[in-house]
Amino acid sequence: MECVGGFQFSKFQYVEQLDKLEFGRMIYIMLGGTIMDHRIIKGVGGEVHYWISRTKDAPKGTIVFSHGLTANHTMFEKQIEYFKNEYIVIAWDVPMHGLSMPYNNFSYENTARDLNRILEQERIEKVCLVGMSMGGYPSQMFAHLYPQKVQCFIGVDTTPFGTAYYSKSDLWWLSKVKPMANWFTDKMLRKSMAKSISVTEYSYNKMIEILAPLSKKQIIEQMDIAYGKFAQENKDLQLICPVLILLGDKDKTGKVKQYCTAWSEATGYPLHIIEDAAHFSNGDNAKQVNSEIEQFVIQTTVG
Repeated sequence: MECVGGFQFSKFQYVEQLDKLEFGRMIYIMLGGTIMDHRIIKGVGGEVHYWISRTKDAPKGTIVFSHGLTANHTMFEKQIEYFKNEYIVIAWDVPMHGLSMPYNNFSYENTARDLNRILEQERIEKVCLVGMSMGGYPSQMFAHLYPQKVQCFIGVDTTPFGTAYYSKSDLWWLSKVKPMANWFTDKMLRKSMAKSISVTEYSYNKMIEILAPLSKKQIIEQMDIAYGKFAQENKDLQLICPVLILLGDKDKTGKVKQYCTAWSEATGYPLHIIEDAAHFSNGDNAKQVNSEIEQFVIQTTVG
């Protein structure tokens, strides 16, 4: 059992000692035996951890997965297993999450710059971005700052940047997440979070597993910073890449369904409904989500 950054992972196997300059070379064994290289870059506000799988054959492209609030890269284990044989797959612990903490001066602009450093490190020129919930924010910011590097963006139960979508009341409630979360006991907070985003046993258990290494204080800190920074940084972004919005038909998280509908109507971006899925739709119905991602990636590659 190794301890890294305060977290314990029984599946980490160290291949070499950490490089003192930029990144270490390790491997990580995921669901289904998928072996990924675990690497680290020096981000804007601290070390940022990511995992990459490169197919032996000529890859069809590169897909970058960005997870949701209080989660980590394992939230996409079913997508990684599905795409690993034909694509270069990157999953990362977004700053302030998983192993990518502590992290100073968190902002979504900084997360986008960190993601760019990962791509520069790997010498990857173009990617398809998949962002789940909060993971849609660094993805959108990256697409805005580095449009030439983005083939497409797929938002999974996420919401848009844009001043027209959120009322003053919406932004005010975001600022109240921390005091409201503090009312919950530690056990209640974890269970309510896992239950609210899932309809399957797999997704519920996965979220409980992801939350396990975190203290209640860390969970609330992540919620406070992530929501607070979004409220501060929210602005109208121009995305020139093709965009697909995926939404679980049973997603009852906040006003996500309302925002996604408005986003699609305002921009013309296709909105596809994931059946029998809540907010964690890529866990609840991985089969449909994987198919939607694959079809859109192929479509934007050909197009």
